[in-house]
Amino acid sequence: MDLKIRPLAYADTTIFFLLMGLSVLLWTRYVAAFLDKKRLRAKSFVAAGWIIFIILTIGLIINIFDPIIFYFSEDTVYEPRLGRYVFIILQLMLFTVISVYSFFVSQKSEGRERIRYMAVGASGTVMAVLILLQNYYPLAPLYTIGCLFANCLLHVFVEEDEKKEQVKITEAAKKDREIYNQVAQSLATDYDAIYYINIETGKYLEISTSKSYRALDVPEEGRDFYEETRENVRRYVHPDDRFFAESMYYRETMQRNLEGRRSYSYKYRIMSGDEARYYRFVVMLSEDEKHFVLCDKDIHETITAESAMLEKQKATITYTQIAESLASNYDVIYYVDPESGEYAGYTSRNFYGELKVNDTGTDFFGEVTKNTAILVHPQDRDRILSVLNRDYMITALGEKKQFELKYRLIVGGQTRHTRLTARKSSDDRHVIIGVENIEDEVIKEKEHLKALNTEKELARRDELTGTRNKTAFSELEQSIQENINNGMTYLPFAIAVCDLNNLKKTNDTEGHKAGDEYIKASADLLCRIFDHSPVFRIGGDEFAILLRGEDYSFRKDLVARLREVSMSNRDKHDGPVIAVGMSEFDPSGDTDVKDIFERADQLMYEDKRKLKGEL
Repeated sequence: MDLKIRPLAYADTTIFFLLMGLSVLLWTRYVAAFLDKKRLRAKSFVAAGWIIFIILTIGLIINIFDPIIFYFSEDTVYEPRLGRYVFIILQLMLFTVISVYSFFVSQKSEGRERIRYMAVGASGTVMAVLILLQNYYPLAPLYTIGCLFANCLLHVFVEEDEKKEQVKITEAAKKDREIYNQVAQSLATDYDAIYYINIETGKYLEISTSKSYRALDVPEEGRDFYEETRENVRRYVHPDDRFFAESMYYRETMQRNLEGRRSYSYKYRIMSGDEARYYRFVVMLSEDEKHFVLCDKDIHETITAESAMLEKQKATITYTQIAESLASNYDVIYYVDPESGEYAGYTSRNFYGELKVNDTGTDFFGEVTKNTAILVHPQDRDRILSVLNRDYMITALGEKKQFELKYRLIVGGQTRHTRLTARKSSDDRHVIIGVENIEDEVIKEKEHLKALNTEKELARRDELTGTRNKTAFSELEQSIQENINNGMTYLPFAIAVCDLNNLKKTNDTEGHKAGDEYIKASADLLCRIFDHSPVFRIGGDEFAILLRGEDYSFRKDLVARLREVSMSNRDKHDGPVIAVGMSEFDPSGDTDVKDIFERADQLMYEDKRKLKGEL
């Protein structure tokens, strides 16, 4: 045979091998894109395809100098070498692994998706089989046939199927869009305008059916709802309402107001020519939680009707009933009918005189629930809601003339101490509620108490452990007992009693210094586990803990944790071993705090016997 044919055959075979490697790489990239390119497993498949392609390329370069993949004899006969078989084995492994994985995923899929995964697995299987046959028949075009067949499978069952499904999805989306437009237009008839706002970017779309609202020249869509709306506030809102209105249109403010609920509302006045008209605004969170939906409505006629009703109501309200509650200067006074929930809110500028109505409504207790979630300090919300509800108010004022409650408001990001006083009016039907700012009073009281308690605190601390001592616990018992006697039974709490095992043995065998270290280690363990509760050392080896708030909510888990650590320390003979008993306050049956302590003490002794192995 002509020697000139050998170089051509060598080049042709080299190109064939390169195309084989490239087809492997392209197939793995296609499959990875179908499986989901973000997944680690899909990325691994692509990486394997690249590795095979790179190894083959390097091998073909080396093959020029040292035939490790193939060579042609002097008779131009193709002779495979070890590298060819390595390349075929790598391909077989890759196609087999991807095929098995695709068939596995198909069993977990349904419908069209299952067929697509099976098509991917079948294409890999065909390639693997024909590559294996190619090994025995190197001159047959089996690999090329495998590529064509695999490509047809992917094209028919994956690409074409996805195109058909995409057409259906597009048609469904158009139909949904038509429905959504109809719904939006219907909703817009109930409001003057509706805004659909992207929370992050501020881009928005506006739908409006109101001629008067369109006269304000507000754009139908824009790039920055927050800034553009604040600018419109400065142009159109009544001067007295501008500061409040402008503060409502910051992304952070809108997100904060929607925390824990789906919507909130507010109102202010917009100038329409020379007339100031009231508008109510409702802000909601969209289903995808990525958009605000803001609706506004002209409620001027409604406000005017309410004002007329209020004027009529004024004629029936005896202002001496309100004046009698002004024993001190309140910031706000509410005149509430507990039965119906109707109320009127007033601000007072002096003792007897100018009472300005600033709020009215028909659901006082609903407003309390809504505003508590926004304005009241999180730690005080439960107390407010437990007191300012219809049943408690009627019952409490049926038994006593008045009650008061101290709590904290969050105003402008700052905590403000507040006192609420509620009493029955002289007509015996309404309740008059006064709210006053007592921040200065609290500050003075804290300074006074700080000066008094600095010296007293030292007397209430246990010198060895740094925890509170028996004196402090006795004072706490007395305080709790007074609350129970005064009917303040709405705050749940529990008492845990703890006793140290092996303290006497430690003192006798290792000395009192080691015993003191054992006591301190036990106190540290209790303070770590009950880290939101006061710990008291009430005896040489006895501690007590008052569980309230967060620790009360997780009381059983905390006690279980202490028992788990103690059992572990007992088994290892290393660390504190503490017996514990806990008892909750039962408002329906407990009248003496000592009864709660004694129940906890009995449970502690049962636990102590378990730790000693007596039970």
